Formats: sequence, C-alpha cells, structure tokens
Amino acid sequence: MVGIITYGVYIPRYRIKVEEIARVWGANAAEISGGLGVFEKSVPDLDEDTATFAVEAARNALLRRKINPDDIGAVYVGSESHPYAVKPTACTVGEAICATPNMTAADYEFACKAGTAAIQTCMGLVSSSMIKYGLAIGSDVSQGAPSDALEYTAAAGGAAFLIGRDDPIATLNHTCSFTTDTPDFWRREGQDYPRHGGRFTGDPGYFKHVGGASRLLFSQLNTSAKDYDYAVFHQPNAKFPQKIAKDLGFTTAQIKPGLVVPWLGNTYSGASPIGIAATLDIAKPGDRIFVCSFGSGAGSDAFDITVTDSIESDLFRRDAAPGVMQQLKDPIYLDYARYAKHKGKIVMQS
Repeated sequence: MVGIITYGVYIPRYRIKVEEIARVWGANAAEISGGLGVFEKSVPDLDEDTATFAVEAARNALLRRKINPDDIGAVYVGSESHPYAVKPTACTVGEAICATPNMTAADYEFACKAGTAAIQTCMGLVSSSMIKYGLAIGSDVSQGAPSDALEYTAAAGGAAFLIGRDDPIATLNHTCSFTTDTPDFWRREGQDYPRHGGRFTGDPGYFKHVGGASRLLFSQLNTSAKDYDYAVFHQPNAKFPQKIAKDLGFTTAQIKPGLVVPWLGNTYSGASPIGIAATLDIAKPGDRIFVCSFGSGAGSDAFDITVTDSIESDLFRRDAAPGVMQQLKDPIYLDYARYAKHKGKIVMQS
C-alpha cells in the first residue's frame, strides 16, 4: 500500500493576538475571537517565507526517518504565497534536502488545498512505480489586508509528507475530490491581498465542497463518521470545521487533535496538512483518520488513512523532530507595529 513514510512540520515562534489586531482597528476583540474561535496566529520572522517553511518541514520529516535523498523522485510544494511568480519553490526545497537532480518538481496552487493535491499526485506516481518516494508539501505565508476580516486569521507555517511504499507509518487507502467553479475567494496577478466573495464563502464554498467530497468518499468506501478514530478538516477558523464535522456525524473528540487553528490561525495550504500532522503526533497503530481539505475557487480532497505498526517501530522516530503542539509552545508575541514589519505591510525606504 502507498502511504506516508514520514512527515514534518514547521511553525514560526512569532505570534500576534487577535485582541492586538482588534485594538488597532477599534474592533471588538471578544466578538471576533468568539465568532472565529481564533485567539492568536503565527507570524513569520523577517527572513522567513513559504520556501523556508517548506525546507524546514521537509528537513524535520527526514530527521524522523533515514531516507536516501537520491530516492526522492518528485517534490511538489503547494502554496498561495510562493516567493517568486516565476521560479519554483520546489527546486529550492529539493536542493536544500540534497535530493537527486533526476527528479520532477513543481509548484502547485489551488488556494488552501494545494498541499493535499500534491499528496494525491505523489500517490499516483508512487502507485504507478514511476518514482520510489514523492515529497508533498503545503506551506504558506497567508495574506490578509490591513483591517480586513482575513487579517485576524491569516497565519504562517507548513507541513511535509514523504509518500512511498516501504513500511509506511500510515497507509493512504483512498482519496477522491469534489470541484466546481465557485468564486468565493481570489487574488488577481499583481495584487498583494486576496478578496473574498462574502456570502459565497460559507455554504456555496466551504460547506458544499467539504460536504461533497466527504460524502463521496463515504459512498465509495461504504463508511461513515463512526468508522474513524479521528477527523481533520480544512480550518480557516474554528467555527467551520466544527460545523461540518457535526453535520457529517463526527464528534468533538474525533476532531480535537487536529483542530489547531485557535492557537495557530489559518495557514492556508498548510492548514489541513498541519492538522494531519498534529493527529499523527498522537495516533496509535490501527487508528483510522478521515481528512478533507478545502481550497477556494473551489474544491476539496478527501482521504481515508490508517495508521500502521511502523509508527512505533525502530524505522520511524517520532520524537526526532518537534511535533505540532511542541512548536506552538513558548511563542514570542508581537505588537501590531512589529507584526506589520514582519509581514511586509510596512517597509523601509532606501
């Protein structure tokens, strides 16, 4: 079976509290935090971006398992915030982890589900025996215009998954997708910040597609929420994933390990992958995990995953790299001025 060989996460230590953003714009912090279920979000350091997050996540993945980099035949990085419009992030990652030049590499973009799309591509390449291992990464420095609703949640971070056949720590049993042309969120070429389509964001966007992909996977596998130990959904805030989980029959206990958005914010392409990683951080052999991502524009990818005995074997060292909750500890809090500098909202003129 094709599955996850190893995984890694990178989350910057810097944070800003929702109440600090609200203070600057004269908004009601309690109302915003209560409505979104988000209390603080991660912020990149001055020299960090999508590429550095992707590299660090990939390196953390390789710390957990001894892999010959020459066996990595594909690197795909999904993001909304690639450093270059023309120059692939994936090539930088491949070079940084000493992967062989004899590989295929590309950057993916499908709003917040580009990371899971990369996982699907690696699944296909491994299944067809075109490659031995494929590295799929979801990484973002999320954008939100000053005072816009997105600014309260747009965060930073990434997760990497090495996909292959050799004693996977979790098998990727099945995947399916649900996609339509729904203009709920977009950013035109050259624009610094995205725009969102108001009433399209919820029901025609998130809930239609996450519900559509989830129910499609249920029907294809003849399963339901009760067949899974854990579930991970795209988390633009804490409200949406909790609602769709309830609608699909999942309990609070099933989604709790992967629901990290209250202390992390929305890492866009990194959101679902980091949720998967947080769940794998505590998962045991035999646990079954349901996953459904979402990307505006719009589409969702659903996965059925089973944790194997290899997660507790000598092949894989979970404690060799920091887990999600470990990286969320000991944050460095910024005021709005330093946050704006870190995010490039204000720059020095030479």
